Amino acid sequence: MKKALVIARWEYIEKVKTKTFLISLIVTPAIIIAFGLGPTLLTNQPDTTTRAIGFVDTSGIYFNSIRENLEQIKLPNGQPNYILINLTEKGTNFKAIKQNADQYTLNGKLTGYLLILYGGTDSVKIYFRSENSGNFKDLSNLEKAFNNARVKLKLAGEGIDTSLMSFISKNIDIQPVKIQKGGGESGSDFLAVFFSSFVFIILLMMMIISSGGMLIRSLVEEKSNRLIEILVSSCTPEQLLTGKVLGLSSLGITQVFIWTLIGIGLVGSSVIPADTFNNIIPVFLYFMLGFIFYTSIFVGVGSIVTTEQEAQQITSYLSLTLILPIVIAIPAMENPDSLLVHIFSFIPFTIPAVMILRLNIGPVPLIEIILTSLLMLLSTYVSINLASRVFRVGILSYGKRPSLKELISWLKNE
Repeated sequence: MKKALVIARWEYIEKVKTKTFLISLIVTPAIIIAFGLGPTLLTNQPDTTTRAIGFVDTSGIYFNSIRENLEQIKLPNGQPNYILINLTEKGTNFKAIKQNADQYTLNGKLTGYLLILYGGTDSVKIYFRSENSGNFKDLSNLEKAFNNARVKLKLAGEGIDTSLMSFISKNIDIQPVKIQKGGGESGSDFLAVFFSSFVFIILLMMMIISSGGMLIRSLVEEKSNRLIEILVSSCTPEQLLTGKVLGLSSLGITQVFIWTLIGIGLVGSSVIPADTFNNIIPVFLYFMLGFIFYTSIFVGVGSIVTTEQEAQQITSYLSLTLILPIVIAIPAMENPDSLLVHIFSFIPFTIPAVMILRLNIGPVPLIEIILTSLLMLLSTYVSINLASRVFRVGILSYGKRPSLKELISWLKNE
């Protein structure tokens, strides 16, 4: 064990000094925060200029009402966000009106224009024609203005007081509250839950990919320059494998520790929600178990490859299993008790990410946490055991990559 610790120390010091590791400490969380918060921040940015919107209506009944609704939307400086310009002219051919509106839009005089084809109160089609696919916020505002106008005209036609419109159009949001055993309760923010789950899953994925790739490349380099033979001459393959797994795991703990400090600092500045650090102890447990599990697999795989190209191919294949939890993240949040989510909670390759996700969504039975943790520990032990059998033979094998039959024979050897 002493030799394994010496190897672990050497592996840790060599990797921690690399530029790749130092850059990943800052770049990785920065990328995740940018991808997590960037779209939301950009979407919520207020407009700074007034937009000219054209209006073509075959019925001639909607213009004034829609204009009144749009005039209520203001820029930060108090100016109107939209100016509605009526392009409909009596006595002018509809086709010519549409062509003129298209030309104004293409020339940049209009952001776009609303085209309303009226076929009766319950038969209305509305289009927003623009040079691009349209701004989501603009489409939402225009859609809301049209629907408010439509309902208001319907109320007036039925002889109902249109002042009720303000009451009808006022939405009251439902505030989710998570209740806890013992009478406790807390607010539940979907964005915070998604962000916290997304952060840990992406960090785990990126850390495994970068560290695993680094490990495989170092093994290929050690095999190519025959350094591996010198190492094996002074220790057993099992000690070498144990040392590499311990060294890389220590490197992972260092990364997580530094990222946690960065995260705590960002919580104070309100960049990251405080809910991100709920259940941090079990989340950290699954995080490290998943990292060690995949590290042992990468060690075994790295011992059989002989070139950098082979290493990249196998790393990409292994990385595909890490993408699956990201794919099911949204369905899992909508229905955390589904059979599919529970199945993935007991598959070693997906246990860490799925359990991190479930812990952030809601309470997970203690028995499931214990069972999945034990299953993860057992899987890690088995993967290390199998990796050591492959590693024992693979590190001193040169030339072509071993066939499946050869790998099976290596695994059978005690």
